[in-house]
Amino acid sequence: MHVRPDLRSDIGSSIVSDAASVTPIVLEAMKRGDNPRLREVLALLVTHVHAFLREARLTDDEYEYALDFVRRVGLACNDKHNEVVLLADVLGFSTLVKVLNNSLHLESTGGALLGPFYRGNSPHYELGASLDQQSTSDPVLFVSGHVKATDGTPVVGAKVDVWQASPVGLYENQDPGQPDMNLRGNFSTSASGEFHFQTVRPAGYPVPTNGPVGELLREQKRHPYRPAHLHFVVFAQGFDTLISQIFADDAEYLNSDVVFGVTRDLIGKFERHDAGSGPHPGQPQSYYTLHCEFVLAEGVATLPTPPIK
Repeated sequence: MHVRPDLRSDIGSSIVSDAASVTPIVLEAMKRGDNPRLREVLALLVTHVHAFLREARLTDDEYEYALDFVRRVGLACNDKHNEVVLLADVLGFSTLVKVLNNSLHLESTGGALLGPFYRGNSPHYELGASLDQQSTSDPVLFVSGHVKATDGTPVVGAKVDVWQASPVGLYENQDPGQPDMNLRGNFSTSASGEFHFQTVRPAGYPVPTNGPVGELLREQKRHPYRPAHLHFVVFAQGFDTLISQIFADDAEYLNSDVVFGVTRDLIGKFERHDAGSGPHPGQPQSYYTLHCEFVLAEGVATLPTPPIK
């Protein structure tokens, strides 16, 4: 092959000669950064994505469609909806990260994905208060639990942040009929590490399907439903923050969660009681109870970044 004399000095730098030369050229260019973790992560990302592109052999049209899909995912985000988080969830990315990180602390409660509906600055309630601002006639759910360290000692003053869908399967930011911050709130654990509150039994629901992620699910012939659950973020100084969910043991779609979020240790017992019976005999209608035990591993407490406002 004839090489122009003025290009001889560039051989071995950033001039591409064939498909095999692209990856090492890119990896070499990214070595100059000062952040070693960033260098490591981006090198792995480039290596694996380049390997995927070689194996998949995307056509130009397919590649352009993929780029436009990512663009539309970004455009679908707003203050009340995060399509990027939703995409990561339905592809199993979020759950895999959680499961991998949970394996570092096998003695603590398992985590779950944060989901696209977490909001910061939820209202603080006293123990025993209700999250339901509408006082609906839907089945009441009494939730109780403890927050403990791995040695069994109670964690006093832990912040237990809770949010959930309504009995019709909508979070309040999706439903103009619900007050702002309805079915959201946080509580502080007592001297015994205990918390308890009242709410309504949540329903399962479909994830939003009016954007690019919905198109993807339809193309894959997948249903969009999540089983009924409550979300929790448990925050306490000196401990790793726990992001978790508790699923109803009788929920539909428990075995086919669209975001793959159900793990066996996060299935809770939603126990039904007749009116006038059980631990809350003053209830005039049948109701449910749920008990949770959260075990925190020692670590650094950090709060997650809310995907919506």
